[in-house]
Amino acid sequence: MNHDCQQYIINYIEMHRRYELPVEVATAFWWDTPPDRNARQKLERELILKWRSPFNNENWELWCQPFGKFS
Repeated sequence: MNHDCQQYIINYIEMHRRYELPVEVATAFWWDTPPDRNARQKLERELILKWRSPFNNENWELWCQPFGKFS
């Protein structure tokens, strides 16, 4: 799976500015992330489902795919 966060963020900001909507982008990193890969993936899945981010394909059915495909 390829994560293209930078392009998503650029498009997110661009769309908000185009429609004169307020926009802020923040990122966070958790330094105490579990070292075990399976534990990290389980935690990631739980957080994706909890926060329902439109940037995660698990939630595209709810929000639709943001910004379409990139070339």
